[in-house]
Amino acid sequence: MKTQVAIIGAGPAGLLLGQLLTVAGIDNIILERRSADYVLSRIRAGVLEQGTVDLLREAGVDTNLDAHGLVHDGFDIAFAGERVRIDLAGLTGGKHVTVYGQTEVTRDLMNARQSLGASTYYQAEDVQPQAIDTDSPYVTFIHEGEQYRLDCAYIAGCDGFHGVSRSCIPEDRLKTFEREYPLGWLGVLSDTPPVAEELIYATHERGFAMCSMRSPSRSRYYIQVPDTESPDNWSDEAFWAELKRRLPEPVADTLVTGASIEKSVAPLRSFVAEPMQHGRLILLGDAAHIVPPTGAKGLNLAVSDVNTAYRLFQAIYNDGRADLLERYSATCLSRVWKTERFSWWMTANLHKFSATEDFDTRMQQAELGYYLGSKAGRATIAENYVGLPFAELEQ
Repeated sequence: MKTQVAIIGAGPAGLLLGQLLTVAGIDNIILERRSADYVLSRIRAGVLEQGTVDLLREAGVDTNLDAHGLVHDGFDIAFAGERVRIDLAGLTGGKHVTVYGQTEVTRDLMNARQSLGASTYYQAEDVQPQAIDTDSPYVTFIHEGEQYRLDCAYIAGCDGFHGVSRSCIPEDRLKTFEREYPLGWLGVLSDTPPVAEELIYATHERGFAMCSMRSPSRSRYYIQVPDTESPDNWSDEAFWAELKRRLPEPVADTLVTGASIEKSVAPLRSFVAEPMQHGRLILLGDAAHIVPPTGAKGLNLAVSDVNTAYRLFQAIYNDGRADLLERYSATCLSRVWKTERFSWWMTANLHKFSATEDFDTRMQQAELGYYLGSKAGRATIAENYVGLPFAELEQ
């Protein structure tokens, strides 16, 4: 079996890269250790940056996005008893974000790949990149009990934090940076109308809260909890009561509650691996970096990597620019660290880390007060929220 680019992982990063390459005439095969149904069952965020939407359009998977995506020109930060609106469109020259669930993005990409007849091996076992330091890498795997060898020119590792790809980079070359936060997000999905037309991020003495949505009739809410918390400890009634305590009173008074259809706790962590390329292997998305959910950057940062990888493979196969492979890691990381900074800033300043009013608490209040009270500060938040420009391979 042979292809030009072997893609490990059929999450949105692997599927989007595969879609773009297929449309561009660059052959690729995707290997995924889970079933297609399992991949679609993952409940993830759904706030898409302007650049992410633009790249989905370029990939030709924008029909459902246009029909069902909710365009947002701003969002609110509730702080010190007030709601301050971050006017995304007004502060960034008309840019915005689109609320469209990651599950829907994944389903659209799966359907598009199937319609193009591109190959995906789900439930591929023991996937192992081989000979990545040579000009002839390959991937071995087992599918339906049969051993396969997939010869390729390049390998794209889109297999997440626990995947095999990152472990293929020699330990003496790989350096990781990590911060774990002692808190998590308890999230509830419910078939109730959103409490507001735009997202609300709320900082409160009892802890952070967030109001989001998936559609005009489906809402997603979060509250800060300890990272050791179990969702089983929270009844629906207890969740709604705590959420209301943390929201401004006018918002809490209009909150429509209902039975949860999904409840989970997401840990918060920051992680970056360097480099993101070794030999003929490149890393994308969670295989190389993780951001806290504050700021909605996880999927979008993966898409940024996809954009760089796609332009790289186009340059290699259309223009013979194999030399640009060595620029992949630095190009991605230049945007990764800026995005990590924004997610860290949002996390550090919107959450409660101390049970008492200490120096750090006062600094949080001063930081938010300055940024939210300044047009330049709000513009900085806005330009990061809608997404920084994709990094260029050649500058």
